Amino acid sequence: MQKLVQNIVVLGAAESAVGAAILAIKNNYNVFVSDAGKIKASFRDELDSYGIQWEENGHSAARILNADVIVKSPGIPETSIIMQEIRDKKIRVVSEIEFAFPFSKGRHICITGSNGKTTTTLLIHHILKKAGFDVGLAGNVGHSYAKQVALEDREWYVLELSSFQLDDMFDFRADISIITNITPDHLDRYAYEMQNYVDAKFRILQNQRETDWFIYNLDDPIISKEIASRNPKMQMAPFSLLQEVILGAYSINKQITINIKQPITMSIHELALKGKHNTQNALAAGIASRLVEIRKDIVRESLGDFVNAEHRMEFVAKVNGIEFINDSKATNINSTWFALESMEKPVVWIVGGVDKGNDYSELISLVKGKVKAIICLGSDNKKLFAAFSGLVENIVEANSAIEAVAYGYKLAKKDEVVLLSPACASFDLFENYEDRGNQFKHAVRLL
Repeated sequence: MQKLVQNIVVLGAAESAVGAAILAIKNNYNVFVSDAGKIKASFRDELDSYGIQWEENGHSAARILNADVIVKSPGIPETSIIMQEIRDKKIRVVSEIEFAFPFSKGRHICITGSNGKTTTTLLIHHILKKAGFDVGLAGNVGHSYAKQVALEDREWYVLELSSFQLDDMFDFRADISIITNITPDHLDRYAYEMQNYVDAKFRILQNQRETDWFIYNLDDPIISKEIASRNPKMQMAPFSLLQEVILGAYSINKQITINIKQPITMSIHELALKGKHNTQNALAAGIASRLVEIRKDIVRESLGDFVNAEHRMEFVAKVNGIEFINDSKATNINSTWFALESMEKPVVWIVGGVDKGNDYSELISLVKGKVKAIICLGSDNKKLFAAFSGLVENIVEANSAIEAVAYGYKLAKKDEVVLLSPACASFDLFENYEDRGNQFKHAVRLL
């Protein structure tokens, strides 16, 4: 991109978009920000402070279609009218990460996957920070990557990348890429073709050199199949819960081993996060940390004292012996599978929301073995009733977090668990999964 000659339009005006606009204006581009909805006051003020022009509650098509480059927020679907018009004009569309990459001197550890990517990202960032690295956290978590590049570029970045972000990334290169797993998710955005979704995830490998690293889940059949067909050329370090790995990491007999240079071994009981899926996350993070030569004692200590983010198997409270757990981030079947699989007490399960093409049959054996009652928290619960009626004694509907928690408190007994793990998106009754989780926690605290 040449300075002073290009018009850049940023579609959307949340964290990542505002960061992209700031980076663009600092590099002397003509910048215009357009959001179909209302822009938060804090973001409007930030745009104004940099003299960036913006609009809200609709798109000025003529001005947008005059852009040389569109920086698109990942939540904007390709089916929107403005995106169809942009594609018809063949205007270059990039993500915030792609746009900012050429301006950064940092090295990048990038994580994607259907599940576990946020926890793995936060865990790697935690380890690097503890080791004294100059490291930024960005992508789907942390602060805007573009804004960090614009205001205080870092030596390292740990980036969580969704398939939507990867769709609009072309020249970006990860020094270390990680795919935690691949299971059906967001198929509504990929024409209900699983391979389209898989291809999006594997874009994280594009442009990697032979000296770069790819960390992956050896136990995941989709990943293994793709590796066999693609034959990637970078160095690879897998992790497994099923077999020993010579170069990579594994967990067998309740012990983890990270085999990068000098091996690290520790009991899974020393890990801060419990459950098989979190053991996988720890293995991936451990490999990445050792590849960047963080000392063994720091890696071991960090894996033991990490505190996970909100809404991910988050203990909320124990009320009269009933445990309430907030796993609102579980927006797909696989995430909820891991949540239910880790439960050791009878569960009253709160599920539902916007279905993304879910196949609930994958959960039936776990429901039979662990769930005593189901609370459907969504505006359309027909599919849930069809899948689970007859498997549990009680299945009820709730239209709010307060109602769902009240049902949970009524249906659960002492030494049982009320688990919010929806397996669905939240947009029917809530703003987002954070809003759903926060309303759940508020309702629990009212008991």
